[in-house]
Amino acid sequence: MSDNRLTLALLRLAPLLLFVVIVVAFGLLNERFLSFGNFRNIVIQAAPIAILAIGMTFVLLIAEIDLSVGAVMYVGASLVAIYLEPATGFGFTDPNLWWPLSLAVFVATGMIVGAVHGLVVTSLGIASFIATLASLFMLRGLAMFLSNTRTLQFSREIKDINRWEIFQIVPMADRAYGVPVAILILLIVFFSGWLVLRHTAFGRQIHAVGEDREAAKKAGLAVKGIVFACFVICGFCAGVGGFVAATQQGAVGPNFGLQVEFQVIAAAVLGGVSLFGGRGSVWGPVFGAILIRTTIAGLTFVNADPYIYPLVTAAIIFLAVAVDGLRTRMIERMSRRMIRPLEAG
Repeated sequence: MSDNRLTLALLRLAPLLLFVVIVVAFGLLNERFLSFGNFRNIVIQAAPIAILAIGMTFVLLIAEIDLSVGAVMYVGASLVAIYLEPATGFGFTDPNLWWPLSLAVFVATGMIVGAVHGLVVTSLGIASFIATLASLFMLRGLAMFLSNTRTLQFSREIKDINRWEIFQIVPMADRAYGVPVAILILLIVFFSGWLVLRHTAFGRQIHAVGEDREAAKKAGLAVKGIVFACFVICGFCAGVGGFVAATQQGAVGPNFGLQVEFQVIAAAVLGGVSLFGGRGSVWGPVFGAILIRTTIAGLTFVNADPYIYPLVTAAIIFLAVAVDGLRTRMIERMSRRMIRPLEAG
């Protein structure tokens, strides 16, 4: 039993150990990789993935999945770039209104798509994998139709958000740093998700549905409503993450949000969220997103061949799924009660 507990502990610590190995390896190859400014940039770049991973956590906890989050980002960005540009403006002449309206469009798009997914899964009984996979292609096709597959620029007001900073601090004598808006939004989403999952009845109900849906139904929980709400929350986070990505990239093209759903799922699973439902928190996905971005940043620092990037991402996804599978089987084996046979006579 002690050996099993040690193995389980190592499996749970595997992402952290991998992170340490990655940081040390790239730090030895390029000392600039260990600078404060580089790690700050890594967290900024990881913010959109982390926000999406937090939303994905709600869906994974109920043993479902959403493969359309990248396409949701693309649709929201296309709508903003086409209809909220200063050239059109829809009558809004105040530039200060453009970024709040853009955020509203992103969030509304995500929540509408999430609501549709929730209805399809709960009312029609279609597996979420199939429903959201179909949405992925339909939404990307819609965005390409709206944008005519062109690369569209966002307004200067939206691009400038990426340079906003608050709470100026001075970690070094020669440079003052603040908290970028991307990290601030991530923190808001993170603490909101943490409060919901850890300190509300709804959060406990989500875990109960993920652990045993039939038992949750028998206990009187509104399972369909919980599943529906989780998909809406995932869509909300996809919208917020898409907005943050838009402020960082400054433009939207056919590659906007492309295959980002795989990094999101990998980040969540690396952070300890089970693909089989019922286990996980919002802490892990944030760490998983930072781990993935740290790996990509390290490859950039050592001038690795860009063709290696997909291979590394695929290896991380494989590792995440393999660790999750091993961890789940071991937890089930350890929690299984040993029934002694009845003694004769």
